Amino acid sequence: MTFSVEIADPRTEPEPFGWSEFRRERGLPAVWDYTLLALEAWPARNPPLLVVVRLGSRIVAGLSVLVCRARLRPAYAPPPGRRDRAPVPRWAEVSQPWLSGFPGIVVADELDDGARAALLRTVERALARRLGPLLAGVLYRSVDERTARVLRGRARMVRQVDTVSVLPNDFRDADHWMDSLSKARRKSLRRALRTVDQHVTAGRLTVSVGPARDDLCGSEIAALVERHRAEHGISALDSRSALPGSYFHSFVRRTDVHTLTYHDGEGRLVALNTWLDHPHGLVKQHWAALSPADGGLRDLLFDSYLRAVRHVTSRGVPELSAGRSPHEVKRSLGFVARPVYGVAVPRPVLGR
Repeated sequence: MTFSVEIADPRTEPEPFGWSEFRRERGLPAVWDYTLLALEAWPARNPPLLVVVRLGSRIVAGLSVLVCRARLRPAYAPPPGRRDRAPVPRWAEVSQPWLSGFPGIVVADELDDGARAALLRTVERALARRLGPLLAGVLYRSVDERTARVLRGRARMVRQVDTVSVLPNDFRDADHWMDSLSKARRKSLRRALRTVDQHVTAGRLTVSVGPARDDLCGSEIAALVERHRAEHGISALDSRSALPGSYFHSFVRRTDVHTLTYHDGEGRLVALNTWLDHPHGLVKQHWAALSPADGGLRDLLFDSYLRAVRHVTSRGVPELSAGRSPHEVKRSLGFVARPVYGVAVPRPVLGR
């Protein structure tokens, strides 16, 4: 098989021909939309590229690739077409940064392991050409076991790095799910849900959920999400930049994005959770909440899990994916761990 690779910078280059159709056919979540990638890329320190792989004229794979620079560099990437004033090594991260536990690779089902290995090595060579001699290597984040296997090779480092929490939907309804939990967890969960209901009844809390929300302010969401990230600690290995309000303004207005919001009695947004439609299940994505010390309310996280379970059980969705940590809490809610792997490929063996 002979693969061709197209690498597009969403900030300045047009969407690759056929990408929207491929994304719809594969049922890819909203984060793969090219317009959203552009909104994400402009203010980023490590802006994403969209890599499209074709077999003949047909798209058979897509990759989200962050071009990463050290944290000591300026807060933003240089504008497209302009070189760094002091060039330093960089690396490429194949990841979908706002889809915890999911890889930044989507490949057509009909490609076997040999074809996938050849495809990814073709992509590595294309990245080396595009990013030049300062590219130190490629890091694949959160790939599944099959992709980790096809990426193995000399001097390639493959490790299980974490797990993603998944709840298979084997339940008639949310009550059936609740009954499957331990006695201690059922007791604490019901107590938490009663507390939330009391806030709603007393008018101290308004809860809304649904797709295509046009009643929300993108900048307010962006501020809450980034505040939540900062308060819970941003790892030195986290290559993500803050998402702007313009991103969330477009994001929550999409029909394939469901947004669960909690507003206090004064109309202030105190917590939110976004859910993404996916062919294999529902993805519980952004969660952000004010701490009780700053005017937030306890137990809203547990309420969000109940509402997500209600959604998947009422619609027959195959599973609910809730990302990575905190694993202990998710295990107590019936979630099972699915391994994810990291693969580091240094420059000398790229494409080999």
